[in-house]
Amino acid sequence: MKNLIPHTLRSLLVLAVLGAVTTLRAEGDEKKVPAAVLKKYDTNNDGVLDEKEKAVAEADKAKKKADTEAKRLEKYDANKDGKIDQKELEAEKADRAAKKADAEKRKAEKEKKKAESTN
Repeated sequence: MKNLIPHTLRSLLVLAVLGAVTTLRAEGDEKKVPAAVLKKYDTNNDGVLDEKEKAVAEADKAKKKADTEAKRLEKYDANKDGKIDQKELEAEKADRAAKKADAEKRKAEKEKKKAESTN
């Protein structure tokens, strides 16, 4: 069973690299590359991403996606089968809902303190 996770991650990485929808500028495409992306990947500082620079950016994007999925599997894949089943998905959703509720509570407390300090 443990061999499924590395295989799954490799598959995800390959799929992400091959099928990733990118915001990077393609030949003839007039989409503007975000400044942060350009700053990080435009190694020759010519103001555009060439094919090699795009490939590096795409590989980083795919690795980040695979790492995120690996962390998700590590946390929620209770039966360690390399995928998230319905029960595990419900646990993930409950966890996210609890985190959202906690964040909203903290925000409300912060706003209350701010309002009290201005009075």
